[in-house]
Amino acid sequence: MSKKNKAPKTYYDRVHSWGRVSTISALAVLLMFPLAICIYLDAFPPITFVLQGLLKVIPLYWAMAVVEVMFYTPMLGAGGTYLSFVTGNIVNLKLPCAISAMESAKVKSNSEEGEVISTIAIATSSIVTTIILAIGVLAFAPFLEEFTTSKLLMPAFKQVIPALFGALGAGYFIKHWKISFAPLLFMLLILVIVPTIGASTLIFPGIISSVLFAFIMYKVGFLDKKEKN
Repeated sequence: MSKKNKAPKTYYDRVHSWGRVSTISALAVLLMFPLAICIYLDAFPPITFVLQGLLKVIPLYWAMAVVEVMFYTPMLGAGGTYLSFVTGNIVNLKLPCAISAMESAKVKSNSEEGEVISTIAIATSSIVTTIILAIGVLAFAPFLEEFTTSKLLMPAFKQVIPALFGALGAGYFIKHWKISFAPLLFMLLILVIVPTIGASTLIFPGIISSVLFAFIMYKVGFLDKKEKN
């Protein structure tokens, strides 16, 4: 096919093209840092030690990577997924920002409008987070030791993540209480049985149980179509 007859690239074509470039570039930068340290110090670990260490974590992280892409992509959209996985902090920040923005705009995550809103929200959150962190580091660096060693403030630092998720989740739980209580009870039961389970590990049973319980309640007539959506 000649260049004249070649179809113009669509929005999704461009998103995937730039998404691949940004992902590969981010991976290259991440790998270059330890490589630069090894070159500078002239200290290269034996390949057998590297493989032994990787074998302990690769099976877990590969499984998590596949599952996260499967579950997050429908909610974040193509552009939002690339941005989120490059900038990180998906569960704590990017996903809540995307969902909140789409709800405010009254668009669905699987629509073209939702795709655009999600991408803009995640990009904005990434920029704002970087700026806020930079300001916070510069402003609080002289007082960091006092904050982290203060007996008065230490309990607060241990509750930052629960407070964040509580504030973000409370609105959704109240608004969609019918499809919230069963997964919450199920995850509480898991925590009672296995109190040391990690939050990242608990996410996947929570997602699966949410979908399963919502499907069952819809089938038995406990949910109507409006609540299901």
